[in-house]
Amino acid sequence: MAELSAADRIFAAIRAIPRGQVAGYGEIARRAGLPGRARLVARLLSENSDPRLPWHRVLRSDGRIAMPDGSKGHAEQTRRLRAEGVWVENGRVRGLKAAATIDEQIWGMPPE
Repeated sequence: MAELSAADRIFAAIRAIPRGQVAGYGEIARRAGLPGRARLVARLLSENSDPRLPWHRVLRSDGRIAMPDGSKGHAEQTRRLRAEGVWVENGRVRGLKAAATIDEQIWGMPPE
Protein backbone atom coordinates (compact mmCIF):
# COMPACT_ATOMS: atom_id res chain seq x y z
CA MET A 1 0.00 0.00 0.00
CA ALA A 2 1.35 3.41 -0.97
CA GLU A 3 2.11 5.98 1.70
CA LEU A 4 -0.11 9.07 1.70
CA SER A 5 1.40 12.26 0.35
CA ALA A 6 1.87 15.27 2.61
CA ALA A 7 -1.10 16.96 0.91
CA ASP A 8 -3.33 13.92 1.46
CA ARG A 9 -2.34 13.79 5.14
CA ILE A 10 -3.07 17.50 5.55
CA PHE A 11 -6.46 17.23 3.84
CA ALA A 12 -7.31 14.21 6.01
CA ALA A 13 -6.44 16.21 9.14
CA ILE A 14 -8.68 19.06 7.97
CA ARG A 15 -11.55 16.68 7.23
CA ALA A 16 -11.18 15.27 10.75
CA ILE A 17 -11.96 18.61 12.44
CA PRO A 18 -15.44 18.11 13.92
CA ARG A 19 -18.29 20.42 12.97
CA GLY A 20 -18.35 23.43 15.30
CA GLN A 21 -14.65 23.17 16.13
CA VAL A 22 -11.55 24.80 14.69
CA ALA A 23 -7.82 24.17 14.49
CA GLY A 24 -4.81 26.31 13.63
CA TYR A 25 -2.61 25.83 10.57
CA GLY A 26 0.23 24.60 12.77
CA GLU A 27 -2.03 22.16 14.60
CA ILE A 28 -3.19 20.70 11.29
CA ALA A 29 0.44 20.28 10.24
CA ARG A 30 1.21 18.47 13.52
CA ARG A 31 -1.84 16.24 13.18
CA ALA A 32 -0.69 15.36 9.68
CA GLY A 33 2.75 14.39 11.01
CA LEU A 34 4.37 17.49 9.54
CA PRO A 35 5.29 19.72 12.49
CA GLY A 36 6.50 23.15 11.49
CA ARG A 37 4.75 23.06 8.13
CA ALA A 38 1.91 25.51 8.81
CA ARG A 39 2.75 27.45 5.65
CA LEU A 40 2.32 24.29 3.60
CA VAL A 41 -1.16 23.90 5.09
CA ALA A 42 -1.98 27.50 4.15
CA ARG A 43 -0.64 27.06 0.62
CA LEU A 44 -2.61 23.86 0.04
CA LEU A 45 -5.77 25.50 1.32
CA SER A 46 -5.25 28.48 -0.99
CA GLU A 47 -5.04 26.06 -3.94
CA ASN A 48 -7.93 23.84 -2.85
CA SER A 49 -10.83 23.31 -5.24
CA ASP A 50 -12.75 20.64 -3.28
CA PRO A 51 -16.02 22.28 -2.14
CA ARG A 52 -16.53 19.53 0.46
CA LEU A 53 -13.29 20.30 2.34
CA PRO A 54 -14.14 22.13 5.60
CA TRP A 55 -11.44 24.75 5.00
CA HIS A 56 -13.35 27.29 7.09
CA ARG A 57 -12.43 25.40 10.29
CA VAL A 58 -8.72 26.26 9.90
CA LEU A 59 -7.52 29.51 11.50
CA ARG A 60 -4.36 31.27 12.56
CA SER A 61 -2.91 30.08 15.86
CA ASP A 62 -4.34 33.12 17.65
CA GLY A 63 -7.87 32.30 16.50
CA ARG A 64 -8.03 34.91 13.75
CA ILE A 65 -9.27 34.38 10.23
CA ALA A 66 -6.23 34.67 7.97
CA MET A 67 -7.98 36.31 5.02
CA PRO A 68 -8.17 40.11 4.89
CA ASP A 69 -11.10 41.66 6.74
CA GLY A 70 -13.75 42.73 4.26
CA SER A 71 -12.77 40.14 1.64
CA LYS A 72 -15.30 37.65 0.23
CA GLY A 73 -13.30 34.78 1.73
CA HIS A 74 -13.30 36.37 5.19
CA ALA A 75 -17.07 36.91 5.04
CA GLU A 76 -17.67 33.35 3.82
CA GLN A 77 -15.46 31.81 6.51
CA THR A 78 -17.22 33.86 9.19
CA ARG A 79 -20.63 32.83 7.84
CA ARG A 80 -19.72 29.13 7.74
CA LEU A 81 -18.25 29.13 11.23
CA ARG A 82 -21.27 30.92 12.70
CA ALA A 83 -23.58 28.45 10.94
CA GLU A 84 -21.78 25.71 12.91
CA GLY A 85 -22.24 27.56 16.19
CA VAL A 86 -18.72 28.97 16.43
CA TRP A 87 -18.54 32.41 18.06
CA VAL A 88 -16.73 34.78 15.68
CA GLU A 89 -16.23 38.38 16.73
CA ASN A 90 -14.19 40.94 14.76
CA GLY A 91 -12.58 38.22 12.66
CA ARG A 92 -11.51 36.12 15.62
CA VAL A 93 -12.93 32.96 17.12
CA ARG A 94 -13.58 33.56 20.79
CA GLY A 95 -12.85 30.88 23.34
CA LEU A 96 -10.18 29.25 21.19
CA LYS A 97 -7.37 27.86 23.28
CA ALA A 98 -4.03 27.28 21.60
CA ALA A 99 -3.25 23.62 21.08
CA ALA A 100 -0.81 22.12 23.54
CA THR A 101 2.69 21.45 22.29
CA ILE A 102 3.96 17.89 22.40
CA ASP A 103 6.07 18.80 25.47
CA GLU A 104 3.00 20.16 27.26
CA GLN A 105 1.06 17.01 26.39
CA ILE A 106 3.78 14.78 27.79
CA TRP A 107 5.15 16.80 30.70
CA GLY A 108 2.29 19.12 31.62
CA MET A 109 2.14 22.87 31.52
CA PRO A 110 5.44 24.73 31.09
CA PRO A 111 6.89 26.50 34.14
CA GLU A 112 5.96 30.16 34.49
